Amino acid sequence: MSTELTTLLVGAGLNLLVTLVIVRFVYYPLTQDKNYVFTFMAFNTMIYFVLGLLIKMEMSIGIGFGLFAIFSVLRYRTEEMPPREMTYLFIIMALPVMNSILIANSAFAYLFLTNTLIVILLFVLEKGWGFRYEASKRITYDRVEWIAPAHTEQLLADLRHRTGLPIKRAEIGRVDFLHDTADIKIYYDDPTLLNSPKRLSQSGSATEVISQSSAD
Repeated sequence: MSTELTTLLVGAGLNLLVTLVIVRFVYYPLTQDKNYVFTFMAFNTMIYFVLGLLIKMEMSIGIGFGLFAIFSVLRYRTEEMPPREMTYLFIIMALPVMNSILIANSAFAYLFLTNTLIVILLFVLEKGWGFRYEASKRITYDRVEWIAPAHTEQLLADLRHRTGLPIKRAEIGRVDFLHDTADIKIYYDDPTLLNSPKRLSQSGSATEVISQSSAD
């Protein structure tokens, strides 16, 4: 086995190991969401080998980035990717580009340092050390008489009681007087979100219906 092929395979193994650590031990434990695991792992592995071959064939790295530009005109026929997952996808795509270049130049010290720092940074950010995260959620609310500015405190108190969340503020959206409902976006601080396997979406895409459970 040639030295170039050995370097390519060793680099692929190291790149895959770092990706596995990020996806399996940083991202997945907090989300329990398998939807993007396949995408992250497949993108990372494929990009590494593409860049590895481009470097071996002494082609311009710009060609490799040109391949990535194709993704800007492709649209997955699925729901929009949340900002957090989009960030992970960018990191997963950038890792093999960085690793393939460092390995090709035998810069193993930089390779170890940069990958370690990236893993540590993601771990610290996901744990929320030193940060407070504001979560949001969209709900359909049935007491339209309380959406007036004069009843803000009553509205927040009712929302806290019925959702069990420490709601700080609420934004009134569309109001349907025909069905006596209003779309409300609530904001709250909940430290348990970072440790919950079923973490609520912080993008505000989730919608729940809150209806009156008892007669007034």
